[in-house]
Order: sequence, then C-alpha cells, then structure tokens
Amino acid sequence: MGIIKKIALGLVLLVVLFFAVGFMLPSEFRVERSITIDAPAEKIYPQVADLQKWQDWGVWFKRDPAMQVHYDGPTAEVGMRSEWISAQEGSGVMEIIAADPDKRLVYSLYFPEFEMGSTGEIILTDEEGKTRVQWVDYGDVGSNPINHYFAVMMDSMVGPDFEMGLANLKTLVENSR
Repeated sequence: MGIIKKIALGLVLLVVLFFAVGFMLPSEFRVERSITIDAPAEKIYPQVADLQKWQDWGVWFKRDPAMQVHYDGPTAEVGMRSEWISAQEGSGVMEIIAADPDKRLVYSLYFPEFEMGSTGEIILTDEEGKTRVQWVDYGDVGSNPINHYFAVMMDSMVGPDFEMGLANLKTLVENSR
C-alpha cells in the first residue's frame, strides 16, 4: 500500500471517528448563570421583559453596533419579538412566550443560519430585599452529530456572555436608583 493510500485511509478513518463520536455526544444543552442585584424585582423585571431594553445591557449589541434589530408585538408582554441581522453575531429571532411579572420571563430563541433554537428563562427570586437573577437557556440541537459538538461546547461559548450581560444588568439597575 502506497503512502498516498495510507494517508487517504487515515483521513477517512478520522472522519468516521469524528462522526461516530458526534453521534455519542449529547444533543441537549443547558447554560445557566446567576447574579444577585441589590434591588427589588420590580426594578429589574422591566429591563428584561422589554426586549428593546436588552440593548442597554446585553453584550451582543455592544459587540456589533451595526446590528439591525426589528421589534414587533406588544411591548414587554407575551408575543413581543425581536429579530436581528448581524454579520458578526449571527442573525436570529427571540419571542417572549411566557411571563409572570416580577418573577419570570420565558423566551424562545431561533437561529435560522444554524437551524437551531432554544428556550430561555430569566427567573427573579427575592433574597432579603435583594434579587437573585438566574438566566437559563436550554435546548436540543437534534440528531446531526456535528451539532452535538456545539451542544457540548454551548456552556463555554454562551456562559461568559450571560455573565457579562448579568453584570451589565446589575450595574444598570443599581445605578438607576
């Protein structure tokens, strides 16, 4: 067997191994971060329930000031949607699907370029006059073995953005008294 055939066989085996491992990886992911903000939930909730206000504390908007964002639906209520186009951050759609004012907001998120979506929650819990803000995002990337690698890396890819966004939210709310 010639050297070219050995190299080709080695590459084929690597590709097969890559896909085999991908099939064994989980398809589900969960990213979760939290922070305590020195303010009552009623001061925080308007910042998360109105998707337009995410531009004030979300990190994605700051990284791409040229991002085009369109909002529709009722402001800060179930049915409010944001749709964005960004060469840097990717394009997507977010819609509020459930809301319990001053307690919990649930949204669906979809990235058409990747044909992937998730569900997110922002949960506000009173802690002796302060509020614990928990941000969770979870989903299933489907059966594509390549996407399974994304599921495994999702926490390290998105988690730091959640941490920075929550820190920005904390600063915004605590400085607006």
